[in-house]
Amino acid sequence: MPSARPGPAPAHPDAPSAPSAAGPWAPLPHPTVPDPALSWSAPGAGVRPVVSFAEPERFDEAGYRVRRRRRGAAAAVCLVLGLGLIGGAVTGSWLTGDSGDRADADAFATAAELWHSVPVDELFPPTVQGQGAGPGAADRTWTRIAVAPDSGCAGAFDPLLAKTLAPAGCERLLRATYTDATQSYVTTVGLLFTGADADAMRTLRTRFDKEDLADRADLMPRPYAAKGTAADGFGDAQRASWTVSVLTDAPVVVYAVSGWADGRTVDTPQPAEEAAEPGATTAPAQAGLGNEAQGLADRIERGLRATASKPTEQPS
Repeated sequence: MPSARPGPAPAHPDAPSAPSAAGPWAPLPHPTVPDPALSWSAPGAGVRPVVSFAEPERFDEAGYRVRRRRRGAAAAVCLVLGLGLIGGAVTGSWLTGDSGDRADADAFATAAELWHSVPVDELFPPTVQGQGAGPGAADRTWTRIAVAPDSGCAGAFDPLLAKTLAPAGCERLLRATYTDATQSYVTTVGLLFTGADADAMRTLRTRFDKEDLADRADLMPRPYAAKGTAADGFGDAQRASWTVSVLTDAPVVVYAVSGWADGRTVDTPQPAEEAAEPGATTAPAQAGLGNEAQGLADRIERGLRATASKPTEQPS
């Protein structure tokens, strides 16, 4: 009679069951097979290694107490040092915050005076370099062709924009008009110095952001058309693209408006942010007039901040 093949050995009742392949864990790897040379039954294994055990350490109650006192003293020192560091950090943060607030207030106050304390060539440089400011990150160079006399805001804005800006007040309005290197485009950039404090400027900025006021064509700023220049025919009907930025670290509204130098009218102006988007197909976008307004306004704003941050007194 053929002998029956031995079946699988029955599992030990205390052995853990193998994890299911469908479960959240993968099957356990195959156990490593021991090296026979390291077995007790290997040849030469009859000579057992000599193993000695160290004498057990005796309990020394006096020494234990000394060590315990030392550990307690060290822990106390660490605790005191830790609390001192934490307290110093908190105090330092309070001092830093206080100094920062004062510095911000001083910078805000300094910026409010720039319109009469800084030469026009610093606020509106004769030449402005716009590295990467053109379409496709092309470089731009703008040349100043006219500077308007500093004045109030009467007649400088469309009625609705003037009404929107009125809560901030108008201390002084500074404007200059630039042309590009090819004299194909003209751009007026303006700095409206308001009479508002920091809270009022934040409120105005919040309103512009929430209501998208900077993108509304009925809130476009007006250009400065200087007679006898490339901007001679740059009037309200020639406005093609614009940008308006309400600052909160200075009582200033920075704006720019661009158009063609040949005096052509524009039926549908476009905000600079939209016109400068890659792939925009409107006439102002294709001509790069959004980049002209946005790029020049950005450089003038940077210059304003750099000028405001300069120390007013030289150290003795």
